[in-house]
Amino acid sequence: MKFSTAVTLLLSVSSTTTTFGFSLNNRHQSASFVTKRSPLPAVLNNNILSTITTSQRTKPTNLSMSSTTAPISIGVVGATGAVGVEIVNCLNKFSSLSVSQLRIFGSERSAGTTRDAGEKFGDVKVELFGVKEARECDVVFLAVSGDFSLEHAKAIADGDDGAVVIDNSSAFRYDKDIPLVVPEINGECTKGNKLIANPNCTTAIGLMALWPLHKLFKLKRVLMSTYQAASGAGQPGMDELKDGTRSILSGEKEVADNAIFTYPLPFNVIPQIDKFMDNGYTKEEMKVTWECQKICGLGDDFPVSCTAVRIPTFRAHAETIVVETEETVDIDKLREAYKEAPGIKLVDDTAKLEYPMPLTATGQYDVEVGRLRKSLIFGDKGIEFFVVGDQLLRGAALNAVLVAETMVENGSLVAK
Repeated sequence: MKFSTAVTLLLSVSSTTTTFGFSLNNRHQSASFVTKRSPLPAVLNNNILSTITTSQRTKPTNLSMSSTTAPISIGVVGATGAVGVEIVNCLNKFSSLSVSQLRIFGSERSAGTTRDAGEKFGDVKVELFGVKEARECDVVFLAVSGDFSLEHAKAIADGDDGAVVIDNSSAFRYDKDIPLVVPEINGECTKGNKLIANPNCTTAIGLMALWPLHKLFKLKRVLMSTYQAASGAGQPGMDELKDGTRSILSGEKEVADNAIFTYPLPFNVIPQIDKFMDNGYTKEEMKVTWECQKICGLGDDFPVSCTAVRIPTFRAHAETIVVETEETVDIDKLREAYKEAPGIKLVDDTAKLEYPMPLTATGQYDVEVGRLRKSLIFGDKGIEFFVVGDQLLRGAALNAVLVAETMVENGSLVAK
């Protein structure tokens, strides 16, 4: 049955209390997104974010640059895509890195154009990418496809005169010789390395909450269910959700069209992200297993299981995590640890109906953690909780910038 005209009008009026803005291209898995609780146009506007800055972290990072550190030159490949834009935003508004020069590299199509790189850097002319030119930088952030990274990353980093490369693609995540890094967890493994891999966004968000728990009570097994936004499929996925929802609410269609997702996403959930593997899990689900094991040094046989589900939200991934521990869990002690941990915001007051949500985590540097409770399955040696994080930031841009800060601190990244 189609929605009645009255219902459609009611929903349209209600939607004026929230404005959504997106800035994406099809290479990247996330969008810039903001919410404002004031009467604004209900139309989704792709240009809104050009005037909006990312929210500041609620707690400062533990990393701090020495005032005597020589400024470094930074290159960004893919700076006009969603991840690249946020890397530049983080360098502008969050990072304590001292930067002598910001260079933006692009394709023949964008070379020669000028990009607004924010108040700190001003207008920057886009250079045609070349390995030689990239090697002139002290550090290069790659915010491009895995194929591009496989072709060029090692050549940029090779030798003592090469640049440090921090790669946001999946190209090198499972290479045993290349560190896969969440700085708050295993930042020390960047020391002496020139090529660093950024983790999958789902993994990075979950591990921010799992690591303090592991340090206190020792993980024994992890069960995770994820609720991942349309932005995980890039701008085409966002557009498909937006256009499909409009077609239903207008009465044009009873079921939305789908081309990006396996099935229509509006008013639906899809228990598949990425292709299925021989063991019945999807590749997205296995990424969580592989990356948790590698980043936390848990061993290849450590039990981590994930079910990944696409849901009809625009931005920020949510995760339900169930953990069995080696030691008895003290939830009050864990809450205190979360309050002190960099990169985490504890949102856990059910009496006031306060808990993590995509609506509140979107655009935030910190990962929200809440709904902490003793597991009914694992008893005193188990806990369950809910996590939400902005995948573009924690899983990509912010994580990459924090890696660079870590490398300056440990001497792996210095000015030439």
